[in-house]
Amino acid sequence: MTGSFRTNLIIRVALLSIAGIATGIAIAGREPLHINITLAIALVIIAFNLVWYINKVNRKITYFFDAVRNRDHSLSFPSHGGDKTLARLGSNLDRINELIQDIHIENRRQEQYFGALIENVSTGILSFSNDGFVIHANSSLRKLLGMKQFTHIRQLEKVDPFLARSIAGIGRNDEKLVTFKGPEGVITLLVKSGGFRSRGETLTLVSMQDIRRELDEKELDSWLKLIRVLTHEIMNSIAPVTSLSENLCNSYIREGKAISASEVNDKLVDMTIRGLTIIREQGQGLARFVDSYRKLTRLPAPEKSEVIVKELFEKTALLCSSYMEKCGITISYRIEDPGMRAYLDESQISQVLVNLLKNAAEALECPSVAGGKITMECRRNTAGQIELSVADNGPGIPPELIGDIFVPFFTTRENGSGIGLSVSRQIMRLHKGSLRVVSFPGRETRFTMTFDHTSSGNNPHRKEESLKRYPDPDTTGTP
Repeated sequence: MTGSFRTNLIIRVALLSIAGIATGIAIAGREPLHINITLAIALVIIAFNLVWYINKVNRKITYFFDAVRNRDHSLSFPSHGGDKTLARLGSNLDRINELIQDIHIENRRQEQYFGALIENVSTGILSFSNDGFVIHANSSLRKLLGMKQFTHIRQLEKVDPFLARSIAGIGRNDEKLVTFKGPEGVITLLVKSGGFRSRGETLTLVSMQDIRRELDEKELDSWLKLIRVLTHEIMNSIAPVTSLSENLCNSYIREGKAISASEVNDKLVDMTIRGLTIIREQGQGLARFVDSYRKLTRLPAPEKSEVIVKELFEKTALLCSSYMEKCGITISYRIEDPGMRAYLDESQISQVLVNLLKNAAEALECPSVAGGKITMECRRNTAGQIELSVADNGPGIPPELIGDIFVPFFTTRENGSGIGLSVSRQIMRLHKGSLRVVSFPGRETRFTMTFDHTSSGNNPHRKEESLKRYPDPDTTGTP
């Protein structure tokens, strides 16, 4: 045979055809039996050889896929002498085998790189299956939890039952703070979760970061700010009292001795009365300051109920409408779903809204803003939480002050108490929510209340909008 696959195939087909024709002629011509048997055997042999020859390609490909499936990259294919077709096939299979081997090596290298990266990050990384079996837990996580081996999330029960329930019940793309007693004392973890699929199985990925240091720094910073404000307010009240009492005392002493009754005149008595009056006023002011601090620290627990947000907005706007009309300010509200309900303490949240509306109105008055507008808005964020916001188109909050506006008793207004926003944020904390601010000077300032535990009986994906203005004589009249 020759070295060409095509030529060998043609020769075998030709021989098979000739053997078939000869066998047919012998049978038709009634040739002797031994001739017919010989031709039939030759026909079978040639046909079998043809099939075997064609299957050489199939066997080569089968060997290749078996090697790939078994991850055997040592397989090589001979050149088959002068058979160019089989030689080319073998060469191509060898090249593919090399490419697969290179990809496998690169994948292993990347796995080792990312494995080393995950093992050396300070954040704890945990991945587990739907049935709770741990796929991977890096060294930072095991050290954080004080665990040498971690194979199932049920083992977290030994660390802290609350932590175990929090991790077992965590949702996809969830975020929460978890505090528990660990091997190094009380630990506060910022826990974030995500999901991914691997080999057809859905896995949960959780990151745990110890934020004790960050919380301690924030707490210390808050205390320092509060102490500065308290010191400033108390010194403003005490300093004139001290100075005035010292002056009054000096008026009644001469050369280290008290003056006689004959030296007391009407002018000295009048000065004493005025001084004592000022001391009394300063004392009353300090008492009011302490009373404000008491209010800030003694807020009652919220009594929550299901509230229709539209009605809450209407009541709040009505409370402030006369003041807004007098100042020439337009107040409106916008609701993502007109029937949206929220689970909250209506009295406390109304207090927060009124405080935010008054702050916005004062910002629009000084400096005066023509066409001042305040908008209350209700919507659901991407996490499904209800958000209530108050926005105005006033001058905004300077960047250097925005970090201090929630500090108790901090105020930039001459007659401001400085506790309104502090009380508002405390109310939101009691609701397990948050109050934050974003300000774009000269364009918009927006305070947003986010409720982490709310309920609604309406479809959150409904996109109807309700817009109502106060005052608007064409649609609603004066409230």
